[in-house]
Amino acid sequence: MSRARIALPLLALSALVAVPAAQGQPQRPAAAQPAQPPQPAPPKPYKQVPVTLPAPNTDPSFVAFRKQLADIANRKDRAALGNLVVASNFLWMGPKGDKADKRKSGIENLAAAVDLDAKDGSGWQDLADFAEDATLQPTPRRGVSCAPARANFDVKAAEQLGADTKTNFFDWAYPTKPGVEVRAAADAKAPVIDKLGMYLVRVMSDESPAAAQPQDSPFLSIVTPAGKVGFVAEDDLESLDEDRICYIKDASGWKIAGYIGASE
Repeated sequence: MSRARIALPLLALSALVAVPAAQGQPQRPAAAQPAQPPQPAPPKPYKQVPVTLPAPNTDPSFVAFRKQLADIANRKDRAALGNLVVASNFLWMGPKGDKADKRKSGIENLAAAVDLDAKDGSGWQDLADFAEDATLQPTPRRGVSCAPARANFDVKAAEQLGADTKTNFFDWAYPTKPGVEVRAAADAKAPVIDKLGMYLVRVMSDESPAAAQPQDSPFLSIVTPAGKVGFVAEDDLESLDEDRICYIKDASGWKIAGYIGASE
């Protein structure tokens, strides 16, 4: 789970306001003030909202496809990857709707979506990570399913949880397995102060002093249901707004059909 995806939205710019005019001079508006990020809600106890992890898809053809995708991603073989992507009608959804360029091929849109040309190879690594996930969640588009599938939980209870803690959708995640260790510091050798059950977990936003740590830290600052602040390995949490890759199975086999991104 990427720390960069856990962020609160910025406030809108302040409106221009009039200032008192100096003697003998016309009145004119003051300069717009820069937007300030909202203050993160302070840590507090919260009710546990249980989650049930999605079951893996055991279709042998899907298992073989994921293995093939992982191999291609590890070799950074763009030509081979192109054979695994739909030729047209690629779905690329962002917070503001469809971002796909219909004039471009599926592989071109996928490359842009995951930043396949990133010098640090992060785009290829993302594809390799996606290939590891065996879950699928159907979408309204016929035949298209996306991964990773989200855990099941009571949506109304989650909404009430957000209202009670003054947080939003982006501030919550869930463990990838029972018994995830919560440590006193962002260090694998730090004392374990708690263990997480299978329920929604609040993740502190990067703007919070409690979450302050190096940007490349493999840990996330979280709040336990008891209201304690601790640290969890980011790989042990799944964000509710995690990016997803989408697949479709046709007569020729599985293909990458789209991408759903949580960021612009």
